[in-house]
Amino acid sequence: MNLNKFLSNNNDTMHSELIYNDAVDKKSVIAILEKSLYSCTKFYFIVAFITRSGVLLLKDCLKALEQKHISGCILTTDYLCFSEPEALEELQQFSNIKIRIYNKENFHIKGYIFEYDNSFTYLIGSSNLTQNALKANKEWNVKLNCQTTSSFHQKTYKEFEKLWQNSQILTIDWLEEYKKHYKKVITSTNKGNIFTNTAVFHPNIMQQKALTALKNLRHNKENKALLISATGTGKTILSALDVKSFKPQRLLFIAHREQLLKQAETSFKLVLGNNINSGFLTGQQKNYSANYLFASINMLGRADVLKHFTPTHFDYIIIDESHRSGAPTYQQLIAYFKPQFILGMTATPNRTDNFIINKLFDYNIAYEIRLQEAMQENLLCPFHYFGIADIKINNKTIDDNSAFTDLTATARVNHIIDKARFYGHSSERVRGLVFCRSVAEAAALSLDFNQQGFFTTALSATDTPAARNTAIKKLEQVPRINGLDYIFSVDIFNEGIDIPAVNQIIMLRPTISPIIFTQQLGRGLRKYNNKDYVVILDFIGNYNNNFMIPIALFGDTSYNKDNLRRVLTEGKQTLYGASTVSFDAIAQKRIYDAIDTARLSDTALLKRSYEDLKHKLNHIPSFNDFSNFGSIDILKYIEKFGSYHTFLQKYEPAYNIKLNEIEEEILLYISKRFAAGKRILETAALILLINNPNNLFIRLENFLQQNYQLILPVAAKTSLINNLTNKFTIKNEQEKYQHCIFIKNAGTDYSSSEQFQQCLQNPLFKHKLLSLLNFAQERYTNNYQQHYNNTCLCLYQKYTYEEVCYLLNWPHKINPNAMAGYFYEKTTHTMPVFINYIPADKKRVAYTNEFLSNQQITAYSKLNRKLDSTDAQHIYNATTEKNKIYLFIRKPYEDKNSKEFYFLGEITAVGQPVSAPEFNGFKTTYELADPVRDDIFNYLTS
Repeated sequence: MNLNKFLSNNNDTMHSELIYNDAVDKKSVIAILEKSLYSCTKFYFIVAFITRSGVLLLKDCLKALEQKHISGCILTTDYLCFSEPEALEELQQFSNIKIRIYNKENFHIKGYIFEYDNSFTYLIGSSNLTQNALKANKEWNVKLNCQTTSSFHQKTYKEFEKLWQNSQILTIDWLEEYKKHYKKVITSTNKGNIFTNTAVFHPNIMQQKALTALKNLRHNKENKALLISATGTGKTILSALDVKSFKPQRLLFIAHREQLLKQAETSFKLVLGNNINSGFLTGQQKNYSANYLFASINMLGRADVLKHFTPTHFDYIIIDESHRSGAPTYQQLIAYFKPQFILGMTATPNRTDNFIINKLFDYNIAYEIRLQEAMQENLLCPFHYFGIADIKINNKTIDDNSAFTDLTATARVNHIIDKARFYGHSSERVRGLVFCRSVAEAAALSLDFNQQGFFTTALSATDTPAARNTAIKKLEQVPRINGLDYIFSVDIFNEGIDIPAVNQIIMLRPTISPIIFTQQLGRGLRKYNNKDYVVILDFIGNYNNNFMIPIALFGDTSYNKDNLRRVLTEGKQTLYGASTVSFDAIAQKRIYDAIDTARLSDTALLKRSYEDLKHKLNHIPSFNDFSNFGSIDILKYIEKFGSYHTFLQKYEPAYNIKLNEIEEEILLYISKRFAAGKRILETAALILLINNPNNLFIRLENFLQQNYQLILPVAAKTSLINNLTNKFTIKNEQEKYQHCIFIKNAGTDYSSSEQFQQCLQNPLFKHKLLSLLNFAQERYTNNYQQHYNNTCLCLYQKYTYEEVCYLLNWPHKINPNAMAGYFYEKTTHTMPVFINYIPADKKRVAYTNEFLSNQQITAYSKLNRKLDSTDAQHIYNATTEKNKIYLFIRKPYEDKNSKEFYFLGEITAVGQPVSAPEFNGFKTTYELADPVRDDIFNYLTS
């Protein structure tokens, strides 16, 4: 059905688009809503339900519109009391917004209207103004762009006006009465209890996988295992589920704090029932006879206590926060006890000292649940992160070396409080954790907050467990009086302590590492009754490590600068579930600056990442280990050293594989050309040759058809042959890789060259090569299988000049200087257009290219090209010549590392070329066959 035709009357011109939520497709309703708001001259919302979570997602935008004097009208209803009075109250704070309540009959409308100079945009469908509707739920909304004169607009806007005029103005008195009615409805229906613990008896999908892994380890006669689980993903519940399966007579659960022991017992009773014979071994209680004993490490480590137990007293031992197991007391206990099974649990296996935690558990990593996976499986409470620029004190921005007086200055305190109040919190009152950089700062800021009417305290490692427990209880209690609004701390709440009620986290320190950042973020991610979300406020100064923020938030381990820059603009689209990430303009620039100056291919960084992974596994990591265990992308090692083999030769003392010069040359050639997995042809051909040197193409064509449903066109076959005979590349590279000739003509087919076969006689070389090829094959399967319109290219993936040459099946590589701008390859009739996209406000010359919309772009010819040149003919006679023109764009930076271009699909020239006399050339307007995906378009044009 043609939606435009269906919705329009007479000769109305309308453009429609389906808007929905899908993190994989980088789609969300909130992203479109926000983009439309920022560009409109007036807006109108007409929605049945409004919640604080929905308002929070738009607060930054609404504030910006208020400052720009862009007005808006919001029409909602009191129907069923679904709209939260606090949400209406927060909207009332914006001076540019008028709010009315429709209360005449049932009201289910969900629509958003945006006014522009000569047009309107409508977003109509199923999405109310709530976080789940705007970001997480399966929602359908139709976005319609129409002229002011269209009959659709005139009829719809008239209907809005009618409803608006028949509605009640939102007043303070009406809101007070609504609050009373709302409270009665909530109390009677318990509508607020969105997140409950009723589901903990059944393992979630991540727990199911971990439980299976634990059973498999025991089946293989292993008696130790380590569980690595992101904060809030339910590792204590998981351990209880495994205990339920194991059915031990006696269980020992060890932790370093009494608070953890009490929380663990609660979790075990949820799974195993309240009737289990449980007890504690702490400074206050000594229940030696309990079948399920929850013991503090300090008490259990005492000789007079330990003598109560024989080495085999416990069948199953669990060590919580097991990254602490390097301490002598832990090691003493592990050496003493001989249980049937011992399980270590941690969210942070990486340590800064030299102790290898995994070794203590025989390197048996049962399972690893990362933050992004947990979000995908809806294991965590949604979070809304706001990156806020820290302020200047005495005309100097807060940085890594700021003085104590600057960190505690009155202006900074007021700035923090203003933002904390503006972004607010979920549930009835704030329960916040504030992470500071020093004990002195935490104490001073706590005092300053108290002087402004808050109830806060500062805690450090010197405070007793009793003092910490008291503070936590005060933070969690329902009444605010005699309770706490915030706890200020330095490091003590990074790990371990479970305070599910936390609904706001404030970060006031430099990001030291992605791990610590994630730990602190995780303090608020546990689900809790009446907590719909947690607010994360990160005050960003001029910190050297700001580049780590997108790595931590998005789990991007590529350490690719362009990728890190791009995800900063995707926070409303990329994360799974209802969670979002936002940065104000100054904070975003500070992160961009940190990315620009970061040395992300630094040898020290690569060595450190390698050592961490090696310690985790107790062996030299394989190619796939880097991705399987969330380490840095191994392509960074290839980018820096040419091959992983070369890196190991230089920096791994235990690596004793020696290859001859030809074998090393081959590994280097394949690593640099094909390890990224962007085309399967070369990888598959080489794998087949290793197994059988003869009849390559007969077997290759069958392999491609059976495994990837691909055919091998003549041009692709020619390109492949040239790649495998070292004829594809330019002369100096042919000389550099003169031994990289893998195949030879054998009559009607091709077979392996003698030299390649001779190299394969070395089993060490053969193993290294197969590992590399299998890695490339897996990368292709995971990232590059969705081919675009009979090409080997994938929409929105990134490619270098050289990769474009062979992925378009060109017989030979073209010098990059000749490729700049565009290049027409006559044998394949293909013409890639390469654009360095510089936004209009950043351009340095008068003839830079420009997006006219997400489906049109202007591009300039090369220098000294006339309107009747062959260049123009290839472009404007593309249909006649059967040419295919493809668009590739990159965002250039001063760091010179942007060598890859985003592939944006096929383009065609529209209109006529326009003369550009300033450089004796011409300008072309291209239309894209596929509108640019929103996240890519926003990134390129921002």
